[in-house]
Amino acid sequence: MTSTKKDPILVVVQLTGGSDYMNMVVPYADPLYYDNRPTVGIPAEDVLPINDQFGFNPNLGAFKNLYDQGEVAVINGVGYPNPNRSHFRAMDIWHTCEPEKIAMEGWLGRVIRDIDPHGENVLTGVNFGRGLPRALALTGVPVASVAVLEGYGVLTGIQGEEQRARALDVFERMYSPAIGTGAAMDYLGRTGLDALKGADILKTAADSYSSTVEYASTGISQSLRGMAQVIFKGLGTRVLYTSQGGYDTHANQVPVQTPLLSDLSAGIEDFFTDLKEHDAADNVMMLVFTEFGRRVKDNGSGSDHGSGGGCYIIGQPVNGGMYGEYPSLKEVDQLDGDLHFNLDYRSVYSTIVEKWMDLDAKSTVGGNYEHLSFV
Repeated sequence: MTSTKKDPILVVVQLTGGSDYMNMVVPYADPLYYDNRPTVGIPAEDVLPINDQFGFNPNLGAFKNLYDQGEVAVINGVGYPNPNRSHFRAMDIWHTCEPEKIAMEGWLGRVIRDIDPHGENVLTGVNFGRGLPRALALTGVPVASVAVLEGYGVLTGIQGEEQRARALDVFERMYSPAIGTGAAMDYLGRTGLDALKGADILKTAADSYSSTVEYASTGISQSLRGMAQVIFKGLGTRVLYTSQGGYDTHANQVPVQTPLLSDLSAGIEDFFTDLKEHDAADNVMMLVFTEFGRRVKDNGSGSDHGSGGGCYIIGQPVNGGMYGEYPSLKEVDQLDGDLHFNLDYRSVYSTIVEKWMDLDAKSTVGGNYEHLSFV
């Protein structure tokens, strides 16, 4: 009998800059929240209630709708020992699963390696955005990085099929001799050839796409639209990644955060509506994360770098609800003015890798961590 089981797909959305967890999932019933946040606090009457204690930011209407359908897991109090408030170091820690030392291998690079150990599909991992996030970086693991899907390719500016074919032949011969001449050159050579192999294949995803969903023109919506196109094309892509920047809200937090969260929420709603319209939602899970939360007290205009944040798991396969304990706002329970984490982020990764992607989590996160029941 032919199997109809679909391969699980993971979509990762990074909120760059340190999104304010306390203003995404608002502890509106706790007077300490308003004592500490006279400027940036979300009024209780505006919150979208999750229960009688917590609620979503009013700009996260789609989160609330999906949560009410049982398709959002809110993971509270996520962090790691000895938190780091540097954007770059904190993001590296999330990307590499190494809080105690500098590392180069990305956790999702390891996931892609374990899915496709021989690198047979250069499109197993696809990033929408400029550059390559460290989470996806691993020597020998090909990952396509796309700014805009339409028009993506190698040497696409050359007019005429024959001229471009000759140029691509030169491109291929330029990279091929590098293979086997040393680790660095081998990496560069394979990267070039992988880009060549994947580029025109990936472009076809846009050519055959049709949908009634009208995504916004924002960066996050267009990236999610591109992801939907790749998923529908059936290219064997299993890991997709993108980011939304602007969350470093030291000043003017409310006017800055409002459109960011609105854009994020709208993009995610359109993405999952699109998946459902194409009967493609049952094997897609999304992780939304940020490098750290913000300080408990606002600074009079915004909020400064903190710790003890949250992350969000979204999709039809998710067992929705609140997971982990929301950290105490009492000063005695804080960590130098920050929320105190109570759940290691590697537990979230481990759960996704082992229970969703059906891989050995220890190979990815470097140890054994508690599994949560959102899968």
